[in-house]
Order: sequence, then structure tokens, then C-alpha cells
Amino acid sequence: MKNDQQQQLILHEPLVKVMWKLSLPAIAAMVLYGLNAFMDTVYIGQLLNETALAGVALAYPLTGIMMGIGAWAGTGAGNLLSIAIGDNDEDTQRKLLPNTTLFAGISTVVFIVPAYFFAEPLIQMMGGSGELLQEGTEYFKITLLGAPAWVYGLMLNFVIRGEGRMKKAAIMMVYGLVVNLILTPVFIQSFGMGVEGAAWATNIGMLIYSIVGYIYFQRGKASFPGIVSRLSYNQPLFGAIIKNGFPGFILTIMGLVQAVVVFHAIVGVGTERDLAFFAASNRIMLFLMTPLFGLMRALQPVLGINFGAQQYDRVKKGFILFTKTGFYIMMPFWAVLMVFPEYSLHLMVPDMSFEPGDMVNFRIYMLVLPVLPLVFMAITFFPAIKEEKYATIIGMARQLVFYVPIMLLLPRFFGLEWVYYGATLIDITLTVWILVVVIQLFKKLSRYEKEGAPKELSAVES
Repeated sequence: MKNDQQQQLILHEPLVKVMWKLSLPAIAAMVLYGLNAFMDTVYIGQLLNETALAGVALAYPLTGIMMGIGAWAGTGAGNLLSIAIGDNDEDTQRKLLPNTTLFAGISTVVFIVPAYFFAEPLIQMMGGSGELLQEGTEYFKITLLGAPAWVYGLMLNFVIRGEGRMKKAAIMMVYGLVVNLILTPVFIQSFGMGVEGAAWATNIGMLIYSIVGYIYFQRGKASFPGIVSRLSYNQPLFGAIIKNGFPGFILTIMGLVQAVVVFHAIVGVGTERDLAFFAASNRIMLFLMTPLFGLMRALQPVLGINFGAQQYDRVKKGFILFTKTGFYIMMPFWAVLMVFPEYSLHLMVPDMSFEPGDMVNFRIYMLVLPVLPLVFMAITFFPAIKEEKYATIIGMARQLVFYVPIMLLLPRFFGLEWVYYGATLIDITLTVWILVVVIQLFKKLSRYEKEGAPKELSAVES
């Protein structure tokens, strides 16, 4: 089997060695991705103005739907591929990529056609009006033109991660990110394209990302029979891709719901300046979380391949190890940020004067960062062991049960600071819930060790 060496590493080598071998390139790639998104915000804030920054911030959650579609197809396929590799299921491996590509293509068209024609009402829904509406609509419509490249590139990269080839996936990501990082200031300032320039730079970067991924499979470099130039439909496998990847997509949609209620809460009780401050704070948090994105990408094949091989104790130990490592990585950066928040904020909003309440709100918003490693690893853990329903339920509850009522009510009655207090209280509550679910699933895995797992836990249910 072509993937035997990587499979043996994941199944039998010490978990610490496996973690660092897979995680380091994944973390490096995700940090670069986070730096790229962070620098996009810096470029817009420094080279344009606060209005442009706030307008683009309104569009970011909508552009995230494209990433969500790519993640839906990619995580569904990646999880199934990992389990199929561990289970030596070559039939699933051979059929996987043509079915995933078909699903990604259909999903992309279903989204981008109506979204392009209703771009302005969608930005209005996010809370945009006046100049904010104009800037956000321009940015969003241009990114929609690049949506096929966004979705396809991300999908292929997730599948490569499902093989356990984190270094390959990371290198491919770097090509597109470097192009975007170089072109963004050129398009914004040198060509005078404004926010449209930032969007076109991202589209070109994603196109490069897609082409590199396609070449990888077309040249037969994959460790499984990945047929990239063909579409096919196999009902059980197609359905399994949808089911297994759906939690990732629903988290994206729920993130959009969160953004809508948060932006409306800020616009309802604050000003354009308050929206720009929140956008800057949120970008800093996302950048700090990028090492966790790398760890969770590396954890996925470790969990999936070992689960497919019925090494359930190794699944549990892998989850614990990655969670602890995420905590240790996060802590020093979090501590520095809590002591010196102004320096990072001034990178994106250089002309903004901060009030004492701003720093309190910022620190409250960042308070939850140390517990996020558990949350991120759990999001990977649930679908990797065929328990994707928990990710879906928790993701939906986070927004619909907690975020919507809290953000609609508390800021209106108690002030803008409750956008930040409310977000932190919600995430702490969700972390406790996730911990309870993880403990229950650990007990279930222990039963599988003693009694054997049911047959439907193979990659594709028959």
C-alpha cells in the first residue's frame, strides 16, 4: 500500500513524535494563514480607513460561507479517507475524490449565484448602511467571483491532510498565501483599487492554491488512488461525505448567525468606531487561534486512522496530548496580549484613541483563549470517531440558544460592554458542556475496546 509508511507512523510510533511531525508544518501553515488574514486587516486599516475596515468586516462572515463549503466537502472526505486508510478500505479511497468534487461543485453554484445577485441586501442584513454598505458589497461581490477556487483549493487540501501529509498540504497553502500577501498592498495602494484590490488579491492567491492541489493529484503524488479529473456519484459515499462534513459547515453558518447578531448589537448601541474596534479585536483573537487550527488539522488523521484501525486507547491519548499542547502554546502569547493589548490594536486602527473601557472589553473578550484548545480538539474529535452529531448540536446551540438571545437583549439593556462579557460567558459555558460530552465519548471508546465496535463505524455505512 502506497501510504504504508505514513500509516505505520500514525498507528505505531510514539504519539509525541507523531504529533510534532504532523503538527509543525500544519501550525506553520495556519500561522501564515492567520498572518495573511491579519495583514489584510492591517493593510485595509493602514492604507485605507476605519470605514473600509468596518465595511470589509461586515463581509468577512459571508465570505466565510465559501470556506465553509470547502470545509464541508473537505472534512467529510478527509475524515472518511483517514478511517478508510486505517481500515485498509481501498474501494472507498478510490471513489472518494470524484464524489467529493461533484458535491463541492454543486454546493458552490447553489451558493454563489443567489449570493452575487443579493450581495447588497446580505451586507445590509449584516448591519451595513451608507459607506459601510458600499465597501462591504464591493468586497463581497469580488470574492464571490473567486468562490470556485476558494472551495476547490480548500477541499483538496483537506483531503491531503486526511492522508496525514501535513507538510505537503502546508507547502501548497503557502504558495497562495504568499501571493495574496504580496499582491494586497500593491492592488490597494499602487493600483488604487481600494477594498476591491484586497478581494482580487485573495482570489488570485486562492486560484494558485487550487492549481497546486490539482497538479498534486493529477501527477499521481497522492498516497491513495485519488482521481482528480473525474466526477462520479456513489449514493452511500456521497451521503457519507455530506453527513461527516456537515458539522464543519453548520459551524460556519452558525458563525454567520453570530456575526449578524453581534454586528447588529454593536450598531444598535454603538458607533462605526465601535464596530471597527470589535473587528480589530476579533482579528487579533483569530490570529492567536491559528496554532490551534494547525493542531486540529494534524489531529484529524491521527484520530481517524487509529479509529479505523480500532486502536481506541490511542485515539483517547492522542486527543489529550494535542489538547495539552495547544494549552501550552497558547498561554505565553495570551499572557503578553493581556498585559500589552494596545500595541496589537494600533496595528489595525492606528488613528484610534482608546478609552479605559476599551481595554477592559478587549481583555474580557480574550479571557476565554486558554480553554479554546479543548474546544478546537473536540470539534475535530467528534466527526473523526463518527460522532459528528455532537459537533452539530453544540454548534447550533451556541448560536441559537445562547448568542441570539444574549446579544439581542443584554447590550441593549446594559450597554455595549455586554457584547464582550456575553461572548466570554457563552464560550465558558460551552466549554463545560464539551468537556462533559468528551468524557462520555471516552467511556464509549473504552467499551469498544472491551466489546468491539459496531460494524457501522467503518468509513461508509453499507
